[in-house]
Amino acid sequence: MPVARRTDAVLLLVALVWGSSYLAAKTATVALPVMAVLFARYAISALGCGALIATRRRKRRWTREEVRLGSLLGVTQAAVLVLETYGVAHTSAANAGLIISLTIVLTPLLDRTGSRRPPRTFFLAAGLCVLAVGLLTSSSGLHAPRLGDALVLAAAVVRAGHVALVGRLTAGRPADPLHLTSAQTVVGSALFLVPALAHLPDLAHSSALTWAQLGYLALFCSVFAFVAQTWAVQRTSASRASLLLGTEPIWAVAIGISLGGERLTAWATLGALLMIAGTYWGQAIERTHRTTTARIMKKTTKATTKTTTKGDEECPAMTPTSA
Repeated sequence: MPVARRTDAVLLLVALVWGSSYLAAKTATVALPVMAVLFARYAISALGCGALIATRRRKRRWTREEVRLGSLLGVTQAAVLVLETYGVAHTSAANAGLIISLTIVLTPLLDRTGSRRPPRTFFLAAGLCVLAVGLLTSSSGLHAPRLGDALVLAAAVVRAGHVALVGRLTAGRPADPLHLTSAQTVVGSALFLVPALAHLPDLAHSSALTWAQLGYLALFCSVFAFVAQTWAVQRTSASRASLLLGTEPIWAVAIGISLGGERLTAWATLGALLMIAGTYWGQAIERTHRTTTARIMKKTTKATTKTTTKGDEECPAMTPTSA
């Protein structure tokens, strides 16, 4: 399988896993306070990352750059998750997954890597996604954003910055995705430890189902997803990654309906269809733009090389003559 297709497949799998995380997080926050859920998620994730590092055949030394980048990204990722988790606790899993899709619009505005800024038509596709979100979240009539919706909207803004930051900070740097993810989980565990201290007894006496949900959130939605996202973003543009991860709300709705018993109205169904159309349209625009840009840059480089070579032939270097 070509690298481009493999990268796209990984990002789509991450979107599927994250789409399922809203229902798991909402169910977990019914049984436990948000801070306890976040601490457990990060602590289990840190243990999982440590196990992966310990079982590696080829050991890689940690670099100061990895620790520095991982610590910074750990703070931004923790900010995304605290907003998302508090948001999903006060809204439906489907709503949370749909509102977070606004990351598709915001990431290209923050992505400043090279000349990969999408064309104007990309923002038309993104605007279609915004319209879709409006239909989905207001399908029962226009109303002011609820607390949960507003928190998830804030999470979309922070996530867009996080995705762009991952692309910017890791571009051209030999950073190990597992090391970066491990650093993020350790930072998150430290950030949520103190707020969760009072709830540790509740956490210890949680049911097997709650621990299973926490394990899924930690090992699949965090460890696997963080490593896969970092690996994939290093091999594509932040804008393209955002578009593929933008299928996440579709998975969130599908899982919310099939497993969570949530329902969509006719307007919400129309919004879901528009979201699919906008995501795929935007993905096609970004892919074409990136391919065209790379082709133009390649031709420009060849033309510059030919011109320089020709100039050197017409003006040979002066050599000193004997006296």
